[in-house]
Amino acid sequence: MKLKLILICLIGTLFSMQAQTSVKPTILENTGIISGKITDKKTNEPLPYVNIVVKENNKVITGEITSDKGTFQIKNLALKDYIVEIQFMGYKTITKAISLINDAKNANLNTIAIEEDAIELKGVNIVAERSTIEQKIDRKVINVGKDLTTAGATASEIMNNIPSVNVDQDGKLSLRGNENVRVLVDGRPSNIEASQLLKQIPSTSIKKIELITNPSAKYNPEGMSGIINIVLHKNANDGFNASINTGLTFAQTPKISNSLNMNYRTGKVNFFSTYGNNFGKNFNEGNISRLDDNSNQMFDIVNDNKSHLFKIGMDYYINDKNTISAYTNQNIFVGNGIVDVNIVNPNASQNLLLNSKYFSDNTDGTYNVAFKHLTKKEGETLDLEINHSIYSENQDASFLTTFNNPNIPSSSYTDNLGDKRQNSTVNLDYVNPLNDKTNLELGAESRIIRTENNYMTNNSSLSNSDYSYDLDIYSAYATFGQKFKKIGYQLGARFESYKVNAMLNGTTAYKDDYFTVYPSASMTYSPTEKNQFQISLSRRVDRPSLDQTKPIREFSTPRITSIGNPELDPQFTTSIELNYTKTIAKGSFSSGLFVRSIYNEINRILYPDPQNQDQQIMSFDNFDNNTAYGFEASLNYKINSWWDIQPAIDFSSINQKGLVSVLNSTTNTFDLVSKEVTASAFNARFNSNFKATKSLRFLLFGFYRSGVDGVQFNGKEMYKIDTGGRYSFLKDKATLSVRFNDIFNTMKAGFDGQNPYPQVGQFTWESQSVYIGFNYIFGAGKNKNLQRKQRDNNTKQDGGGLF
Repeated sequence: MKLKLILICLIGTLFSMQAQTSVKPTILENTGIISGKITDKKTNEPLPYVNIVVKENNKVITGEITSDKGTFQIKNLALKDYIVEIQFMGYKTITKAISLINDAKNANLNTIAIEEDAIELKGVNIVAERSTIEQKIDRKVINVGKDLTTAGATASEIMNNIPSVNVDQDGKLSLRGNENVRVLVDGRPSNIEASQLLKQIPSTSIKKIELITNPSAKYNPEGMSGIINIVLHKNANDGFNASINTGLTFAQTPKISNSLNMNYRTGKVNFFSTYGNNFGKNFNEGNISRLDDNSNQMFDIVNDNKSHLFKIGMDYYINDKNTISAYTNQNIFVGNGIVDVNIVNPNASQNLLLNSKYFSDNTDGTYNVAFKHLTKKEGETLDLEINHSIYSENQDASFLTTFNNPNIPSSSYTDNLGDKRQNSTVNLDYVNPLNDKTNLELGAESRIIRTENNYMTNNSSLSNSDYSYDLDIYSAYATFGQKFKKIGYQLGARFESYKVNAMLNGTTAYKDDYFTVYPSASMTYSPTEKNQFQISLSRRVDRPSLDQTKPIREFSTPRITSIGNPELDPQFTTSIELNYTKTIAKGSFSSGLFVRSIYNEINRILYPDPQNQDQQIMSFDNFDNNTAYGFEASLNYKINSWWDIQPAIDFSSINQKGLVSVLNSTTNTFDLVSKEVTASAFNARFNSNFKATKSLRFLLFGFYRSGVDGVQFNGKEMYKIDTGGRYSFLKDKATLSVRFNDIFNTMKAGFDGQNPYPQVGQFTWESQSVYIGFNYIFGAGKNKNLQRKQRDNNTKQDGGGLF
């Protein structure tokens, strides 16, 4: 009841604000008006933020930016002859001659459809040759071209080509140097861990990648560094259309990837489906050397993985005002891992070999139903979405330790991990454009998450356990925005009730229940049609993940075991950032600054195993407040007709805190000591595309990451150079791609540390590889403009909900 009362009060305040700002200026009789609406020629959808430039004798007189509905109106113009240019990145520029006279001082250009400046084939959507970066009001959009899809077979392999994004050798994703990032697929979350999910999505299935670094209150507040939304291809042409992709990666052993996208539209029904798979063995090697006793740990890791991704769904257009959609995603993963750890000591009799085998299989099913209603009022929409996902994983592991000393017998044990998760979400979003310059959005959401984790082992020194971690989250949001000639702003707040209950072996391990508010604010300023500033502020939260809380081993070696901490509290972040985008004659430039204030920070903790001082336990804990900051800059520039470049740099710095074990020389035992470091990371990327002929193109990509200091280890610098080419044939229906990754074999993860022991190490993986891919598109469908909001825009997803 309290939540509803707060929401009603907020809405009343917003309507009051609207009443004070809705006074229309008087139009002078001797001035003219130019108005109109801009739409996408292919989809007939309105295009917001399009530059409308008014020129007189080749000199810019004034300008305007289109509203969320694609409309514009430029007032107070002298009665003269003008040239109006319609400019939008990624689209062809349109020029119109206008004459304002006394008898016709109001020039209505009506609806102007502009087309994308990209290669298209009749009836089939063709992926652009090169990727483009577009800065929108609340996100950076990377439209994935063939240069990115040839970077690798999966989403994980192309992410390192994206500005501000990094993927480490374990597949863990970070945005602006922070791993607390939320990953969505088509605007919806997944039960699968991001590192595993990215390896299951074929790169050729990706249409665009959205980086939402400071989301508004409309979005769920998880993820300190923001949201990465992966949008998959979805055709909307009449008839049957399809594309098939197959790829082969040559490394230590070959790896195969395939994907098939199909679409069939007839009458009021549109069917779509996607299938992708990945097969192959992945090899990793590493070593850690202790400098105090000259011992050495050598790691030999082999993962034989098979994954399948299915998506099938349909849209039913009831009429021009109502659409119902449904789809299901199914992910199947089977993995066999072998980890050999060979520990060599100066005393040969203490040498040992640990052979670990992991047999994993997991399935993830998502079921989604959505209903969209368009009212008679233009731009007013109501969206209802119901989403349910089920995840199940089973892992059998065996551990065998053998010693070089015949007097020490070998030992072995087995264990089993069972993991089940269910996530049920109901969203309700309402959008009401109060007038051409004012927009109100309301929504609410209900999320019910249930998890069950079971651990069983025949090791007498370990205990079986049953662990559950359940969440109930109810929220509502409101945002209010206005846009004037050069300035636009949006204010919002999300109200959330959060309950968590963790049980370990039938006993409460952790419980929390709180109500909080997540405010957001953003403002844009466009002094000219080619310059835009944006400043935004938001409050976000990092709730402990399941792996961070469950007191069950994540991995285990003779020297270290990783487990979770059930008593972890959430981490809250207040973030402010400033972005600048400039459109230039041959491209665009964007840059940004950000500062984060972190409360109750979650970080790593390392301490000795109470049962064995030679064994270390790695876990998580909460620490004091903290601050992080950074900047980024990128350029998309076409040097000439055959050469374009996209350089990008980013820097992030954060004070990290943690507890490490330090050897007490007096007692010869380990003491837990708080350690604080400033972890700074600098990344640079350079992508260059060369057009040799109409059908043949080449690319060159370089990447550099500086060394990064950490609480436990200091990481060394990393860098590589890739090269490749693409050849199109069969009237551009087929494409053959070749890419040579890490041609100098320089990508290595080196590190050193002093606690609990002085040590140095390095891990390597199959970074040097050759990828060969083939793409073919077919079908006889014809393009048809749709009078509806395409669901794959994702601008209205993951917002509010029904509670």
